[in-house]
Amino acid sequence: MAPAPARLGTRRSTMATTQSRQVADTITARTGVPVELELITSYGDITRAHLTQLGGTGVFVNNLRDELLGGGIDFAVHSLKDLPTAPAAGLTLIAVTERDDPRDALCARDGRKFSDLPAGATVGTGSPRRVAQLAALRPDLSFVPIRGNAETRLGKVTSGELDAVVLAYAGLARVGRLDDVTDVFEAEQVLPAPGQGALAVECLAARAAADLAYLTAVDHGPTRAAVTAERVVLAELEAGCAAPVGAYAECHDGRLRLRAAVVAPDGTRAVRRERSAALTQDTDPVDTAASLGRELAREMIGEGADRIVADAAGGAA
Repeated sequence: MAPAPARLGTRRSTMATTQSRQVADTITARTGVPVELELITSYGDITRAHLTQLGGTGVFVNNLRDELLGGGIDFAVHSLKDLPTAPAAGLTLIAVTERDDPRDALCARDGRKFSDLPAGATVGTGSPRRVAQLAALRPDLSFVPIRGNAETRLGKVTSGELDAVVLAYAGLARVGRLDDVTDVFEAEQVLPAPGQGALAVECLAARAAADLAYLTAVDHGPTRAAVTAERVVLAELEAGCAAPVGAYAECHDGRLRLRAAVVAPDGTRAVRRERSAALTQDTDPVDTAASLGRELAREMIGEGADRIVADAAGGAA
């Protein structure tokens, strides 16, 4: 008798269902456990308010978490950058998938690169992090807050409503829209959101070590270490998903390199720092990553990064 399918909770958008199906297929391929998708509408999907008005944190994941706690689904898949850094009572992050390309991408009319956009060009993005870092590079551009799925945002460019939009490269790849990309921002230009490009698998803590242990088959150790460092920076700064904070960590040649930036919304003030730590066989990489994130965040706080975050939050309120 075939096992009953596991119930994977996902948001209803094309991007969410596509990435959840990828995780489901990988789980089945590696463990033999069949998985079916349960489509759930989040508050972030139905409200017309901008992310800064919502506070960002949790608006795309709370309904999924309610379903987990209520037993309606067995596990949920989230874009890790949408997941609050504070732990949720009764739940655990059982797996972090191998990260896709974490960079931000520009999709502009007439195939233009970022440097080719004329002064005053309108660039759409719902992310204060992107606005702050892009404004630091090009203060002559006009940044416009937008909502909607990738297709809706791209449509604002093709219709002529906007000159360009900025989206996550990984998300565009998942929905097959890489042909719309006209430029890609390297981390030296624009640091991605903590966790960008990675997917989080969340389940009930009480079931993690028992009947859901098979979910660890999609956990990727180097990615988990990297995103742990990034998310600890965000947590130490007491900043939410909508804060102007970029962070990116990489595991390479036995070391974990972490870069972070906190930039004022108008791009005029910034605290940017970098640290690295050795990944040794006698220490847990996640513990090393967490310590690295705390050290870097505290250094940045000493230079006023927390005040930039607080001022940005006050301006958005």
